[in-house]
Amino acid sequence: MSHGVVWGDAIGVELVHGVPMRTYTDRPRDVAGLLDLAGRWGERPHVVQGDTVLSFEQLRHAALAKAAELAGHGAGRGDRIVLLGFNSPEWIINFWAVVSLGAVPVLGNAWWSRHELADCLTTVGPALVLADARASRNLPADAAVVPWRCVISSESMPAEAIDHDEDEPAVLVFTSGTAGRPKAVVLSHRSLLSGLHMLLHVTKRLPQLVDDATGDAGLHTGPMFHIGGIQTLLRAIVVGDTLVMPAGKFEPGEALALIERWRIARWSAVPTMVSRVLEHPDRLRRDLSSLRSVTVGGAPVHQEFLAQLRGGLPGVDPRVATGWGLTENGGQATAASGRDTRERPGSCGRPLPLVELEIAGEDGEILVRSPTQMIGYFGHDGSPIDAQGRLHTGDLGHLDADGYLWVTGRAKDMIIRGGENIAPAAVEQALAALPGVIESAVFGVPSAEFGEEVMAVVVVEPGRTAEELGEGLRTRVASFAVPSRWWLRHEPLPTTHSGKIDKNQVAVQARAELPAGGGRS
Repeated sequence: MSHGVVWGDAIGVELVHGVPMRTYTDRPRDVAGLLDLAGRWGERPHVVQGDTVLSFEQLRHAALAKAAELAGHGAGRGDRIVLLGFNSPEWIINFWAVVSLGAVPVLGNAWWSRHELADCLTTVGPALVLADARASRNLPADAAVVPWRCVISSESMPAEAIDHDEDEPAVLVFTSGTAGRPKAVVLSHRSLLSGLHMLLHVTKRLPQLVDDATGDAGLHTGPMFHIGGIQTLLRAIVVGDTLVMPAGKFEPGEALALIERWRIARWSAVPTMVSRVLEHPDRLRRDLSSLRSVTVGGAPVHQEFLAQLRGGLPGVDPRVATGWGLTENGGQATAASGRDTRERPGSCGRPLPLVELEIAGEDGEILVRSPTQMIGYFGHDGSPIDAQGRLHTGDLGHLDADGYLWVTGRAKDMIIRGGENIAPAAVEQALAALPGVIESAVFGVPSAEFGEEVMAVVVVEPGRTAEELGEGLRTRVASFAVPSRWWLRHEPLPTTHSGKIDKNQVAVQARAELPAGGGRS
């Protein structure tokens, strides 16, 4: 368990899945043990949403009570249990309940369509499903659903000691694959804890280095079911942070009000959210003096955006950080400090202490090796990890003379819109199922607000409109994957010599035909 565990800064080399990797010599080895650290912070506020304020001690008691409830339903060590819900105190309690039971939380995307959710359940085969009221509407009738609600009290519950091998699965997090189907990334205890350990190390926040007065209020506006949400959750319980979460869909006015009310010191967000806050009129009348650091990720971060951020929120300068990573690597692999983003705008920073980067081939594909990386994809035989333990990311870039990473593009066509990964093939497949659609090409186009927008060029039969196609897609793909830019045409799309649709040529034609920010039907 975490009491008495030393989080060291000495680094050695060990075999991980048969491959030599950099590891911390003294380290925690079980995610469930982190829940014990809640006792250090006691009645300090830990989770805030609306009028609900949950202390660290209440979280621990509620999680252990929920774990006992799940055990009463027959769940136990190693079982996969789906969490399907939007950000809430209950989501966090249920996550820790599953972990403390020794089971494996499967983090479903609450925005999934009915079809995507059914595909997840078929692939994962969970023992139980925990779903909030909104997300449960898309569940099949035969799903083994356990109530989402949690009992919050100060009554102590006994915790069963469970010793995990650090290379056992700890969590399943979904990401979109190039084939269009979301894939379940299996991350081990070693993966999650190594990533957390590195971030605490480089920020000088290792548990033995912080005193009992430590702890900031942080604004959490991203989904908990993303890897970034889990990183935030684990960090908060170690260093005693208060997590303040908006209720429901992100609204910039609410975010500004929460920063003022809770004296928010730290905020991690995608560029979309930051842009909307900067543009909101309340920014000028709210007291934002407590906000002293912003970390931006989950979408391309441009030099112009960083300049706007520093101008609109001058109190955070120079503490504007960013980085690069991917779910398959357990999240963040590089980090750029505030000084880095000022002196090298557009850089993704340098590798974290346990991360090895390599630039391969003429195209410059980024390969990464780290103990944080996934075990593999659940239910899929293929893996982007080679025999040397290098994860082939599909991202392209280069390292400069000082070791800073610059990402120049993506070998795969993945669109990143406001922090959400969108596989064009999935949208194209859904379009093909609609009446009157002959063929289509879907790709990302630059967006100042979202980083990228989804554009669809569709060959249709006469009479079809973009509005009809958009409505047809809403039952087949997640709402964020529905294109906002359309070009409907009757001429066939250009093809390559092999007969495949030439997306590069389609994109060139679309930009020539359509005004910036516009669409055509």
